[in-house]
Amino acid sequence: MGLSKSIWANPTEFLRAQSPENPVLFFAPSAAQAVARRFIDGFPGLVTYAVKSNPGEEMIENLVAAGIKGFDCASPFEIDLIRRLAPDAVIHYNNPVRSRTEIALAVARNVKSYSVDSKSELAKLIEMVPVADTEISVRFKLPVSGAAYNFGAKFGATAEVAVELLSTVAAAGYIPSITFHPGTQCTDPAAWASYIREAAEIARKAGIKIARLNVGGGFPNHRAVGILPQLDATFETIGRVAREAFGDALPALICEPGRALCGDAFTLAARVKSVRDGVHVFLNDGIYGSLLELGQIGIIDRIEVLDPQGNHRTGAVHGWICFGPTCDSIDRLPGDVPFPSDITEGDYVIVHGMGSYSTVTNSRFNGFGDLHRATVLSLDV
Repeated sequence: MGLSKSIWANPTEFLRAQSPENPVLFFAPSAAQAVARRFIDGFPGLVTYAVKSNPGEEMIENLVAAGIKGFDCASPFEIDLIRRLAPDAVIHYNNPVRSRTEIALAVARNVKSYSVDSKSELAKLIEMVPVADTEISVRFKLPVSGAAYNFGAKFGATAEVAVELLSTVAAAGYIPSITFHPGTQCTDPAAWASYIREAAEIARKAGIKIARLNVGGGFPNHRAVGILPQLDATFETIGRVAREAFGDALPALICEPGRALCGDAFTLAARVKSVRDGVHVFLNDGIYGSLLELGQIGIIDRIEVLDPQGNHRTGAVHGWICFGPTCDSIDRLPGDVPFPSDITEGDYVIVHGMGSYSTVTNSRFNGFGDLHRATVLSLDV
């Protein structure tokens, strides 16, 4: 899955020249840097990148070039990756469950920010992490509104427990902060408002002035035709509600977008293996490949279909049943996928907005999963 050394004008140029039989993921550095600058210019605080969404070296390097100075890491692998590619970057170790071996590695790598959502995990941090200049952010959860799925099902303390944790963090001498995650692909700016107000209430009940408020990830990328992410409205909501809720005790703000920074910097080209009886389309990529997440949070309908010469198919668009290449019946994209009526074997299905949770979830089940990557100046086809 190495990145090509050549730079192509766009995906169409590559497809015409190479006629690839395996899926191709196209990366546009300009798109990655543009959205990074939009966050840096618009978000009222520190912008960090959630590495888990796409840990590709090209992605990290372009974010650093655009001005991103902080990274949210969830594992020792990600910590070491950032220390190698961006040695001076700030690292937040915000996976709230860690083994003692993982904590020891983070301490050795000079990580100074951790999140926590339980008494038992906080006890491990207090046991192992030096106090000096170290931040511990208490992660809490609320009922989810406007998100594709609920992060609170796995992580986050209740508000009541968060009060206790925050008091313990401060009493132990660490820098007390609060963090939350409103849920993935969160399209409703009001979701952040509810969390921010609750964070202020948690700090008030604990009697603690927190240093920072991490408003998490959840920022969406562009997945649906005609529905653009409300990033500017979300930035405005976060800044305004934080000022209202905290007043003179306003903490520094942090965000940790993943998919919003990488999602729209990549476009996938999958080839049609078969069109069966005018009902089913089989692709050379699917749920066991780079399209895994579509089965979890729904289809990306920013789809175009090109013939082998790079011309757009223009037939009437309607829903098709779409399968991946494996011999597993669950290897099917959700619902009916919008393809033109003249789609045929050998065509390329272009799916935009495929930068997040695609390379990292791609498997080699049934011997499929060979995903080539190519660099392009533009993702337009």
